[in-house]
Amino acid sequence: MKKHYLLTLILLLALTGCSPKKSHPLQSKQAANGDWALPYDYWDFSFITPYELPAEALHARVIDTDGYLYTFNTLDPTSPDSESVDKWTDVTFGGSVNFNKVKKPPQYIVFCWESYIDQQTYETSAVFGPDTWLRMKTPADHIWNNGDLVWYSRMVFGLSPGGKVKIWFSDVAGRPSIPVKPLKIRTRSGKDLTLCKDYVVPGGTFNVIPSTQNFIKGKTYPYGNWE
Repeated sequence: MKKHYLLTLILLLALTGCSPKKSHPLQSKQAANGDWALPYDYWDFSFITPYELPAEALHARVIDTDGYLYTFNTLDPTSPDSESVDKWTDVTFGGSVNFNKVKKPPQYIVFCWESYIDQQTYETSAVFGPDTWLRMKTPADHIWNNGDLVWYSRMVFGLSPGGKVKIWFSDVAGRPSIPVKPLKIRTRSGKDLTLCKDYVVPGGTFNVIPSTQNFIKGKTYPYGNWE
C-alpha cells in the first residue's frame, strides 16, 4: 500500500509540475477514497530553529488531499526556539502565522531553506498519508481550559544543522508536541537540488551573527542532538 501510494504521488507531482494551473484537482487514491475535510477552516505550518543556530525557510509548496497546489512565495518568519539549546524541546509552537495556511490536510510539502551554520541551501520534501490526515481530523483526548476541543491544526518543522528536519503537531501549552512521521522525507543540497536551485545564495556566502559565533565557539558541530 505504501509503495503504491508513493508511486501515485510521484505521478501526481509530475502532472502538477507540467500544469500548475490545473482545471481540476489531482489526488492520490488514498486521498480520493476518503473525506478529509477538516472540522476547522484551515491548518497552518511554522518553521523553527534551535537557539542561536539560525536558518530561514524561503519558499514552500503544498499539495493538499484535494490535489490542489499551494505555492508560498511569501512565508511567515522562521522562529528561533529559545528552549531548544542542545536538543529539541518537547513543546513546539513556532511564531504567529499569517501566510502559511492550507484548507485540506497535506499530501506533500516541499520547501527551500538556508542554514547559516552550514553555509548551505537545503530542499526538504515530505509525503504524508492517512495516519497524519486522521490525526488532523480527530480532536485530542483533552480540552482547552474554556471547554473547547483541541485540534492538531499546527504543523511545526524544526530546521537544524546538517539539514536535519523534525516535524510535530503542536498541542496546548504545557503538553508535549506530537511527533509527525511522514511516509517519506528527504533533504537535498548542492548539485542534488531541484526546485530549490533557484534559491541558492549567490556566491554561497552567509552572514553568521556575532551571538551565534559566540555560542558555537568551543562546541562540537552540529552543536546538539537534533534527531
